Amino acid sequence: STWTHKEPTRNPCMADSKRRASEDINMQSTPFLEDEAKDLEHLDIKGDEIGNKGVSLGAALAHDKMDEEVDIPEDSEDSCLSFRTLWAFTGPGWLMSMAYLDPGNLEADLQQGAYCGYQILWVLLWSTVIGWMLQVMAATLGVVTGEDLATHCRNHFSRWVSIILWIMTELAIIGSDIQEVVGSAIAFKLLFGLPLWAGTLITGLDTFTFLGFHYFGIRKLEAFFCTLIFIMCVCFFINWGIAGMNGAEFAFGVVVPTIEDYAVLQAVATLGAVIMPHNIYLHSALVLSRKINREDQSKVREAIKYNAIESAIALVVSFLINAAIVVTFARGFFNKECSSQFDDNYACVDSRSDISGNTIDAGKTPGSCVSRFDGHGICAQIGMGSAGAALEKFLGNAAKYIWGLGLLASGQASTMTGTYAGQFVMQGFLNIQVPAWIRTFITRSVALGPAILVALATSGNPGLADQIGEWLNILQSVQLPFALLPVLLLTNSSTVMGAFVNKKYVKAIGWFSAVLVFGVNVYLVISFCWGSGNPVPQTTWFKAMVIVLLVFYFLFIAFVIYDGMTAKNRKASATHALRAFSAVNDQ
Repeated sequence: STWTHKEPTRNPCMADSKRRASEDINMQSTPFLEDEAKDLEHLDIKGDEIGNKGVSLGAALAHDKMDEEVDIPEDSEDSCLSFRTLWAFTGPGWLMSMAYLDPGNLEADLQQGAYCGYQILWVLLWSTVIGWMLQVMAATLGVVTGEDLATHCRNHFSRWVSIILWIMTELAIIGSDIQEVVGSAIAFKLLFGLPLWAGTLITGLDTFTFLGFHYFGIRKLEAFFCTLIFIMCVCFFINWGIAGMNGAEFAFGVVVPTIEDYAVLQAVATLGAVIMPHNIYLHSALVLSRKINREDQSKVREAIKYNAIESAIALVVSFLINAAIVVTFARGFFNKECSSQFDDNYACVDSRSDISGNTIDAGKTPGSCVSRFDGHGICAQIGMGSAGAALEKFLGNAAKYIWGLGLLASGQASTMTGTYAGQFVMQGFLNIQVPAWIRTFITRSVALGPAILVALATSGNPGLADQIGEWLNILQSVQLPFALLPVLLLTNSSTVMGAFVNKKYVKAIGWFSAVLVFGVNVYLVISFCWGSGNPVPQTTWFKAMVIVLLVFYFLFIAFVIYDGMTAKNRKASATHALRAFSAVNDQ
């Protein structure tokens, strides 16, 4: 329906009415006026009817999005599963899955295997399942509304909340990008002997080259990412096959939730490392590349179903790759005495390998470790910087290069997806309309500087690089609520999702996951800051500062929840003010 103009009538109080209506509008939050303008546009309310001189306000405020390039074939309605349609939807989930295979996750995998053996594989599995659920929520939001999560945050939350959410997301992207760029630099060092700073520069620059695939079409880009995932599968599965596996222990670790005291921190860290906050924003934008008739609910349901299936397949593959790394390092370096008898977790490695990180004095190393590697076993901490050298002593020289090639594929692919996430986040939160190459340059430069500094600082100290990797994994976990809460609040809102709002059981699982993440963050931060062996100041003022920051952290989380839940009321108030202004303007 449309509003109809009435003939103007003389009203001696008209000027005063306009002034009061304008004041009402100024009191409202701008994002909600923008959102309402889009709603009015759907009602065929023309721009001149809201004082916009013939140009619809929705069109004026719209920004460019992921181009809808892929056509979806028409299938019969009684078809339960069409592989032709699934193939058309295949792509976004594989790009999304790279965040589950980035160097930060690979480091968490190798440490999980080396420090805990098979016993917390079930944590890896259920972390992946929770991640899948959040990714499906993000994809559903994009499919139903035609807008990505970052844009919804700008329109749904109050201005200052959306700005803080943007800052937190950018911090998560920077932290993830440092791990990805440094991981690629380590791979270049293993494969070609390049110094870390050189590998860092190469990774930062070649991202622009690889992003050029997008200009040949989104399907070409998706195929390129799938090729990199295939390379990772081949590399990590070869090492897995050479290392071997105890099938019964593997199945027990995946299915039965058991955990010993020394493995608790590693289990918590695994949950924090698997799910990347910026990846939720990314997936909601990637699904916009498919052409969907959003006026037809059956087509929307079809898109939701196939995106969920495609994401599940991609994450099953990512779980198997992660599990391959866990098993390889469990077979090679896990020793229960090294992991449980000291303040920190340690693995049993060959003392002749290049492990310049934290080690236990040979005289204190348990006999069960000393007897390994031809009597050269020693308890030492292991991470990305020393993994290649440790594998070389365990599986041979070829294993180091196979690991390096898989790590290079991981670093390159995840760096590109991180750059894409940065573009969508900046575009959605800030509504900045600049050419894609400029956004790429900005997001690349923001992360490249810290990455080069980390590479220079850790070039001669792999142990320090591993410690920084642990800090960055904690950073990712701490930032996760700032993606989890928005996607949960928005998909729980019938105002946003309409008939596709989350069902009650999905809401319950979502909030349970949120509470679990909050608890994990508290445990991680306290364990890291209060642990005697960790590189943080063990002073009263530092611990007091951490407690104060935790209080502010949870206060902001509580306000994000409140702000998201009360958005409907603010929007209704803004709608009333906008309609009042339009009615007065018609007089």
